[in-house]
Amino acid sequence: MKLSRRESTARRHRRIRKTISGSPLRPRLSVFRSNQHIYAQIIDDTAHHTLAAASTLEVELRQELTSSSTRDASAAVGKLVAKRALDKGVTKVVFDRGGNIYHGRVKALADAAREAGLEF
Repeated sequence: MKLSRRESTARRHRRIRKTISGSPLRPRLSVFRSNQHIYAQIIDDTAHHTLAAASTLEVELRQELTSSSTRDASAAVGKLVAKRALDKGVTKVVFDRGGNIYHGRVKALADAAREAGLEF
């Protein structure tokens, strides 16, 4: 029986999360990609606390972007979440691609976050 794309992604995410965990020293940069939007969070898993977050739903990004489902939009989210993380004093993170393939919008977000100053 062939799994749907969503089920395959969920399976990959569960498999990845067995090994990846955010700590106070290196929180987890978690990415969720839907068809229309992309979301990024910096999470400390030991304290169960979100330190910073950004998405294409935010008003300041929606005014700048023509579409929220492009690589340019993902790059803008990556820069914004990195800026917010650096403001909180977070410089090193562990990247959690959320079960998605490291390609396209997920890669654009990661590259933009690296350029903005996050290390992973």
